[in-house]
Parts: sequence; structure tokens; C-alpha cells
Amino acid sequence: MSKIKTFVTLIVLTLVMAMNASSVMAAKNSLNLGMVLEPTHLDPTAGAAASIDEVVYANIFEGLTRIDKNGAVKPALAKSWTVSEDQKTYTFNLQKGVLFHDGASFEADDVVFSLNRARGENSVNAQKVLFKPIQSVESKDSHTVVVTLNQPTGGFLFNMGWGDAIIVDEASAGKNKSHPIGTGPFKFSKWVKGDRVVMVRNDAYWGTPAKLKMATIKIIPDPAAAVSAMMAGDIDGFANFPAPESLSQFKSDPRFKVVIGSTEGETILSTNNQRGPFKKLKVRQAVAHALDRKAIIDGAMFGYGTPIGTHFAPHHPAYVDLISTHPYDLAKAKQLLTEAGYPDGFKGVIKLPPPSYARRGGEIVASQLRKIGIDLEIIPVEWAQWLDQVFKKRDYDLTIVSHTEPMDIGIYARNDYYFAYDSPKFQALMQKLAATVDTDARYEILGDAQRLISAECVNGFMFQLAKHGVWNKNIRGLWENSPVQANDLTEVYWVD
Repeated sequence: MSKIKTFVTLIVLTLVMAMNASSVMAAKNSLNLGMVLEPTHLDPTAGAAASIDEVVYANIFEGLTRIDKNGAVKPALAKSWTVSEDQKTYTFNLQKGVLFHDGASFEADDVVFSLNRARGENSVNAQKVLFKPIQSVESKDSHTVVVTLNQPTGGFLFNMGWGDAIIVDEASAGKNKSHPIGTGPFKFSKWVKGDRVVMVRNDAYWGTPAKLKMATIKIIPDPAAAVSAMMAGDIDGFANFPAPESLSQFKSDPRFKVVIGSTEGETILSTNNQRGPFKKLKVRQAVAHALDRKAIIDGAMFGYGTPIGTHFAPHHPAYVDLISTHPYDLAKAKQLLTEAGYPDGFKGVIKLPPPSYARRGGEIVASQLRKIGIDLEIIPVEWAQWLDQVFKKRDYDLTIVSHTEPMDIGIYARNDYYFAYDSPKFQALMQKLAATVDTDARYEILGDAQRLISAECVNGFMFQLAKHGVWNKNIRGLWENSPVQANDLTEVYWVD
């Protein structure tokens, strides 16, 4: 009898161990990734929030081209292309056998619809300017599209790799905000507002299938909660960890890998150039001289960040170091305020969105400007409020935000942009840049553009946002740097 009991016990233990092993293996086919800001919706063709692309770019939606982890342009829904001798006509050869997640076939007409929709009169695309060079889009056959430009545009293929340029199906485009349907290696599963977005592997994907069966993007805006979730194992990683003060803790814990990379995120004291005292150049110059970049980086980011003197990424070969143009100098700042007609300073408002770099940085900036007589009322706002009040309605004096779009200095040419900066000289530079193909010539123009916005102190240029990656040491394939706004999960997998 005892032998039978022993035999049964062994069988039970074996089954339990097999079940446990099975659950472990299942866990290694899924990923729980933390993210700070919840997307306002999930359609990258209809919103400016970086958090949209951070969920759907390359995962759910794809464009003709894509930007890889090194910032290079790669084929996507267009497997190849040719460019005419005059650099104005692009013939795209499309992938075959591609299906949208609802089973609809991807064909040339989808490209024609998507690009015409993005550049159309009623377009709500936040980056509509990317499509301005397009003169026409025509389908040559079901898998060939011809795009004709008004003029040569050096960055056209790169622009087609932005999340704003993804290809959608006309039949489902109207539903993409709440139920995105793309052609990518992951399909949308569900969105629990205020908590998480869930994606599952697309087993009908046309390209290399994803290794993960499921990916959950967990929304955790509070830095302390992010630390707790990581330490407890509730979250497998953060591609952009919101608590730089805790990085040393994770560096010393063998369970985790900490990767400090670069981003395209110029973190700036955004300024309403058409409001109150900030209309005056000398006031903006005073603000520039009152900003102690090192103190801001040390206090808000615990030393992680690269000082900048213009709106351009320091890792780019066209970057011009203009930090010394407006060095930290309180006496000079006070003198400029007096010359501007504000010897006793003035009051203003700074609206701060949720990211820790903004909230913490805003406190430091307010303290620094107070030293020259600018007394700021600090108003914390949620992300949706920021988009509505600041970005859309320009109801602000100052704010702090990281502009994470790649190569986005062109936003200063938009006189309707939330900075309210209207410079015909800068606009002419951007028009010249768009028509220039030669790399060296483009870099020279970009240098002139950087110098101009720095000289005019359009914004308070503070630092380039570092990318703080913290994840389980057994995870592979997450990006170390952020050349675009993305949490690309297409090559992510677990190792033992």
C-alpha cells in the first residue's frame, strides 16, 4: 500500500512540476512593459502625443518605410523603391500577401488613400507638413505606387517612416482611435483605460513573426509606483524609466539590466512668443541667461541628460554646440529685464505636464527665474489638459516638455505652432532645406537654422533627454536608444 501511495505521490509531484514549468515557459512568451503616459487614443495619424507611437509604432501599424533602432530608413510595406533622376518621383514596390488585422488585403489603393488623407484639406494629422511636398499619389497597379513631389525633398523616405505616415485601410480608419487595425506583427486586443493596453501576436503576419505571443503596456505615471512594480516583478521592464534617482538601486540588483541611451527628446522651456512680456526678445534672452542647465539636469534628472543650446540632438552630425551663446549669468539676465522695461520683474504662469522631468524641472526653473524677478505660478496639468490648453489653444506663458520627434527643427517654421514663433527667415531656411538633397549642404542649412532659433531665444533650451532603460536581465531586443518615438517589440524575446 505504501508503495502505491509513493508512486501516486511521485506522479502528482511530476504533474505539478510539469505544470509549473509550463507556466514559466508561458510567461516567457509574454511581456509586461511599463509606460508613464497613457495615450489619448491609438491613432498616430490623428494625434501629437508621443505615447500613441510608443504603443503602436511598428507593433500594430506600419508605413511604406520604417526607422530602425539606429535611426536608419528600412523597407516596410514598400519592399523597394526607385527614385527618378530629378529626385521628384518615387516608385514604391509593395509587399505582397499582406493582410490587415481584420482580414482585408493591403494593396496600392490603401497607400493612395492614406497619403491623400494625411495631406488633404480636412487632415487632422499632427505632422501634416511631412506630406506637403507631395504633388500626387497614384497606383500603377495593385502593388506599385508612384508618388510625385513638387520639388526634391531630401528627407522624404525618412518622413515616410514616421508614425504619422502609417498606412491604414479606408474601411477601418475611422475606428483606429479605439480599436487600431494595422498590418503589423501584433494585433490590438484590449485597452483598459487608465491601466493597460494589450496586444497579441499576429499569426498571419506577412514578415518575420514576433517571438512574443502577448505584450501588455502597463500605464504607471508615478515614479515611486514604477520602482515598486519593477522590484515586485509586476513589470518586466521600462523602456523609459521615470525614476532616474533609483537607477543605482537597479544597477546593483543582479535581476535587472540598466541601459542609458540617447533620445531625440529636446527638453525645453517652451515659451509663448506672442504672450505678454515674452513677446520681447530681451525678456527671452533674460530667461536664457537665468537657466542653470547643470542644476536642472542634476536636480530633475539626477545627472542624466546632455545640455543643449538649441533644438537639435547632440548625437546628430549636423549639431552645432551653442551652449555658450547664453551662459548662466544672473547679472546679465537682470540687466536685460531692465532694458526690456521690467526692472522689478513680472508674474507669469508655467503649466507642467505629468512626466517627472517636467514636474521636477519646473520647480527648479521657477526657483531660478525668481532670482531675476520673474515670479511663476506653477500649475500641474494632466496630459490631455496640456494637449488642449497648451498645445492646441496656446493658453500658457511657459511649459516644459520633451520634443521626441526625430529631426523636428522644422516645427519652428510653423507660424501656427504652439510656440507662436513666426519668422519668415526661418521659414525660408526650411524651404531651402526641403529642396536640398546633398548631405553637406543640408547640414549647413541645419546649422544656420540652429543658430537662428538660439539667437532669438524662441524657447529655453535645457537638455537632451536621456533614455533610462530598466528591464529584466533575460530580456533581449528592446531598443537602447530612441531614434523615433517607439517601444518596438518586434524583435523582443526572453532567454533562460
